[in-house]
Amino acid sequence: MKTVILREGKERSLLRGHPWVFEGSVRSGRADAGETVRVQAADGRFLAWAAYSPSSSIRLRAWSFDEAERIDAAFFERRIARAVALRGRLAVASDGVRLIHGEADGLPGLIVDRYADTLVAQFLSVGADRWKATIADALCRASGASRLYERSDASVRAIEGLVPQTGWLRGDGATEVPIREHDWRFDVDIAHGHKTGFYLDQRDNRKRFADVVRHFGLRRVLNCYCFTGGFSVAALSAGAEHVTSVDSSAPALARAEAHVRVNGFAAARHATLDADVNATLRAQIERGASYDAIVLDPPKFAPTAAHAERAARAYKDINRLALGLLAPGGVLFTFSCSGGISADLFHKIVAGAGIDAGVDAAILQRLEEAPDHPTTLRFPEGQYLKGLALLKA
Repeated sequence: MKTVILREGKERSLLRGHPWVFEGSVRSGRADAGETVRVQAADGRFLAWAAYSPSSSIRLRAWSFDEAERIDAAFFERRIARAVALRGRLAVASDGVRLIHGEADGLPGLIVDRYADTLVAQFLSVGADRWKATIADALCRASGASRLYERSDASVRAIEGLVPQTGWLRGDGATEVPIREHDWRFDVDIAHGHKTGFYLDQRDNRKRFADVVRHFGLRRVLNCYCFTGGFSVAALSAGAEHVTSVDSSAPALARAEAHVRVNGFAAARHATLDADVNATLRAQIERGASYDAIVLDPPKFAPTAAHAERAARAYKDINRLALGLLAPGGVLFTFSCSGGISADLFHKIVAGAGIDAGVDAAILQRLEEAPDHPTTLRFPEGQYLKGLALLKA
């Protein structure tokens, strides 16, 4: 077993159970990509067993802080079984569920979603990638699923020195999988959809939006960055008279239209707009339009804190425009999935947007990812989705 020794004073994060060690904290020691190494403090104390990543600024990702534990097939069996058991206790209102959420489940760089009888996995670090075959077998055994599709095509793999990989790891067959969420049906394209095919993290927020639309009797809804129309279906199910779904992806809009049809809503109650959201919001204001409810669920503007300043301007701009389009008494559900934007900073950005728009709003609720995407006490960076449900004065 190779050993990596940290610089003096750089052991504090591992002693707190945080799983990352950055390259500047390493004093000595090297290993192959994804190889398990023994991590020691400068004084020789054992700190963790970790996967070594020679290409990434996150040089080490800890598997375990127990010196007696061995990182072998049995280790992955235990970790995966524990994660699957946790989801069984959450009573998720869908047969689409996040089974493995990376560091929060003690499996850095591994994301696994279940859609009905099909698993979709992303191996995003060299450590997880090195154990791919072992992990695939353990996933199928723990979940009872017979099919496992790989979607390791996220850009972060390049940082790890990995090339994109997609395709069936276990089983085969159709790559479009129907799921139920609350009382709705969605058809998930696991081969081409964003992430693993669907935004499971917004499951509970879609239900909250439907409840708010119903409670306040909101009739005209604008769903921006709509992807495949989850919030649109939620609004229609709650009695919205008309929903406009905006996205710059024609395939996503086509699937949104299909979701409206398959859930039994009249086509006349829904319109799609293939356009830039910022330009659309400006054009709607210029023609004097207004809406009773607006959803802003943009893509990641700030992947890291280094991008936060420019991203803050983009978030502020779209929220200012949306608040201007809202009718008095209207509701805005606004989100950021950027890891570089904290919940406090996002609140300040949206508050600034309200000031610039000359409006005030009450915070109905602070929003985050569904609980099958857990954030742990030792890894707060895992909290990436933050949102606000606002009622315009």
